[in-house]
Amino acid sequence: MHARGHILEKVMKGHSRSTNHRWLPTRLGGAALTATAATAILGTTALLAARRARQAERDNPPAGRFLDIEGVHLHFLERGQGPPLVLLHGNGAMVQDFEISGILEPLARRYRVIAVDRPGFGHTNRPRSQIWTPTAQADLVHKALIQLDIVQAIVVGHSWGTLVALSLALNHPADVRSLVLLSGYYFPTLRADVLASSATAAPVIGDLLSYTIAPLLGRGMRSRVFRKLFAPAAVPSRFKAEFPTELALRPSQLKASASDTVLMTPSAAALAERYGELKMPIIIMAGREDRIVDFTRQSGRLDEVLGKSTLVSLEGAGHMIHHIVPEKVVEGINLAASRSAIAENSQLIPMQPITVDAAGSKPGAAA
Repeated sequence: MHARGHILEKVMKGHSRSTNHRWLPTRLGGAALTATAATAILGTTALLAARRARQAERDNPPAGRFLDIEGVHLHFLERGQGPPLVLLHGNGAMVQDFEISGILEPLARRYRVIAVDRPGFGHTNRPRSQIWTPTAQADLVHKALIQLDIVQAIVVGHSWGTLVALSLALNHPADVRSLVLLSGYYFPTLRADVLASSATAAPVIGDLLSYTIAPLLGRGMRSRVFRKLFAPAAVPSRFKAEFPTELALRPSQLKASASDTVLMTPSAAALAERYGELKMPIIIMAGREDRIVDFTRQSGRLDEVLGKSTLVSLEGAGHMIHHIVPEKVVEGINLAASRSAIAENSQLIPMQPITVDAAGSKPGAAA
């Protein structure tokens, strides 16, 4: 009985091994089929993303000129004549943002306006041989200004562009006559968007996401993002009609935007230690109800740190102040121009903060 049981046990074990060996190819085959299908889907999505990107570039050809600077094909708009004025856009945007806002035309009547597509945005490429910190981008702008024979420009930065403007003023002060900082981020804080952008900014996996999931998410969320950018105001009809959203949703620009987001906090931390070195006239403008960057913790704090800057507080406005109150932004730029003339005569006079509401009134303002 014992021998028969032993034989039966060996038979059952052999049957089990045989069964497992039969099922193993099936399981492996199923996994391989699933992987092949996933690869095919990702590949098709990436091809469609690349095709849409090329179409977006055909639909929105470069409107300006180019400078070739150490591997960067830098696109910029140039309008008007007069004192030089440089415009640096925010994250995810491009020179069209300034054009659509309506500030380019009135500025071009008085200044030689240079609006720059920062690396990776619009029609400017973003070489991977460089980590494009605000300092690196400021160095690029500095070299562009040399080629354009520009010195002592009024430099205007919006949002992420303020970090580039500040880096330019700190590292190349001869380039900057005065600064106008719009809706800027100046001091490090914990931000959910940094965490959300980390994967897309990473090497390899970030490229995969930029060509597959990120464009789909961008199209699905763009209406919500636009509402948050402009809140509490409505998204302007001209912005909805003319902003080249498909250019902004190209994989290359999504990757650049994610990288800029991840670089934002450490860059602000590094720059904040040097704000005391700034000597030129500085106008700080921001919306009180900005839902992207906290007014008090950023613009209000920077004004306190600088001491001699002028803070323009826009009541009822959000992040996109150059769209909501373009005439006030133009006034702020003109104020920076007049202050720089005073500074040249060594008679810079500290001014009281200006309070301007989104409707354009100035309750108790000191100009």
